[in-house]
Amino acid sequence: MTVRYEVMPYERIRNLRIDRGYTQKQVAEYLNIKQNTYSQYETGVLYYSLEMVGKLADLYGVSVDYLMDRTDIKEPYPKK
Repeated sequence: MTVRYEVMPYERIRNLRIDRGYTQKQVAEYLNIKQNTYSQYETGVLYYSLEMVGKLADLYGVSVDYLMDRTDIKEPYPKK
């Protein structure tokens, strides 16, 4: 099985975290990863897995496309 990774613009992830008053440690705990790993995601040193993209979209209540800078519309798509 191949794991696919996407490059995500770290500015949006960082800005969403700050706007909501979360620390890197809090987000890392939500994602069940180390704070240092999350810090490297946020600065673009490491890439997010698709699983992480979904979890972050759920945490912030935004669409995956917004996180990936494919749209400026934050609202997530309706679930089927």
